[in-house]
Amino acid sequence: MRLYRDRGVVLRTYRLGEADRIVVMLTEGHGKVRAVAKGVRKTKSRFGSRLEPTSHVSLLLHEGRELDIVNQAETIEHHPNIREDLNRLAKATAVIEAVDQIAQDREPSPALYRMVVGALKALDETDSPLLLAGFYWKLLAAEGLSPLLDMCAGCGGPGPFVAFDLGEGGVLCTNCRRGVPITSQAQELLRRILEGELKTALAEPPSPATREVDALATAAMEAHLERRLRSIAVLERE
Repeated sequence: MRLYRDRGVVLRTYRLGEADRIVVMLTEGHGKVRAVAKGVRKTKSRFGSRLEPTSHVSLLLHEGRELDIVNQAETIEHHPNIREDLNRLAKATAVIEAVDQIAQDREPSPALYRMVVGALKALDETDSPLLLAGFYWKLLAAEGLSPLLDMCAGCGGPGPFVAFDLGEGGVLCTNCRRGVPITSQAQELLRRILEGELKTALAEPPSPATREVDALATAAMEAHLERRLRSIAVLERE
């Protein structure tokens, strides 16, 4: 087995035997890694509390055939505000659930790693109503699925645009309208998120437009993944 160091964000964990746990992580240099953390469910475990979902950790691992082995784990960021706020925790869980579905085993994606680290850090600092939506739209754009916003996705016309359809891939004019209605305010927020003004968009207070953008982001992500995101149901009950 080869010993290696990396940094990663814990995406999920599940039990293995009486005392061990399998930890699924998005690492900076090795992509999505599955590793056994031995003895972490014991009360005297050296690093069990450091390997919880959303934790950002520095790791020393042994590479195995199917599962690696966690040798050391040191906390880089623990995100205390996320862990103490159920709404933020639900959003953080929605972030890492989508990433877990998109990231590929053993395929490094430093850009995706940086996106996740940045999203969790931003959420720990401020509970923006557009944090999750902004992350989903940027993630979809990185997957090559950025929506059309400056021309009608149906006929190519210049607008005005009154609807948004996931099947068509963007906004639609009056003649082509289908899908769901979209306001000009929501369209402007979408442009800001996707065209380099994410920071200012995240400063927006809650409004009907932020809720439109958030709902569209969730629908677009679930359509891309072809599955319902379990963590979204928790947010919808809030």
